[in-house]
Amino acid sequence: MKVMERVLEPELMTDEQQALAYAKADFSTSNQWYVDHLLADCPDQLGNVLDIGCGPGDVMLRLASARPSVRITAIDGSSAMIELARKAVKSARLEQRVTTLQGYVPGLPLKERSFDAILSKDLLHHLPDPTVLWSEARRLGRRGAAIYVMDLMRPESPQAAHDIVETVARDELPILKADFYASLCAAFTLEETKAQVSQSGLPLKVTQVSDRHMVIKGVLP
Repeated sequence: MKVMERVLEPELMTDEQQALAYAKADFSTSNQWYVDHLLADCPDQLGNVLDIGCGPGDVMLRLASARPSVRITAIDGSSAMIELARKAVKSARLEQRVTTLQGYVPGLPLKERSFDAILSKDLLHHLPDPTVLWSEARRLGRRGAAIYVMDLMRPESPQAAHDIVETVARDELPILKADFYASLCAAFTLEETKAQVSQSGLPLKVTQVSDRHMVIKGVLP
């Protein structure tokens, strides 16, 4: 069956009201799923962690709460998002363990081969060129570092995307529903993601984990 063509959305969520609506939305189910499975799959690689595309910070706070020994560097390209993340870290009194930084991939101002795990949730579909995420993961992760990425999958049609929005986010604000729809249309298919990973040369496994999510995970050689 033919899948609709990918429609790019803005790479960064720079509008403050848009970022605030995103931060207030309920992503608790998928965020907690991500953290729970990360902890189960990578129990020995969560020391010095990099979160690329951290958004308002909910995932990193859940991880920091679940694993008291973890140290997290959380990156986002949007000044509006990183400000929300900073406030969330301060409110949770986790400034000693979570560092927030505005930055872009590729070329993050971080020491090469310095992280035990490279994490990312819901960033991949924002990237016009997805290869920058995989190249940055290779550059910044130590040998044996975990790569753990979760993202949306593009539905087969615009109607299917609308149906997912109405099923999952029926009661959310219109601005958030519009963003969600755009994100679904900008996401990659499972096969496209497998091709990216193969091209990158990274030993990563791409797996569908829900009706709209996939996980890309593995260990750096």
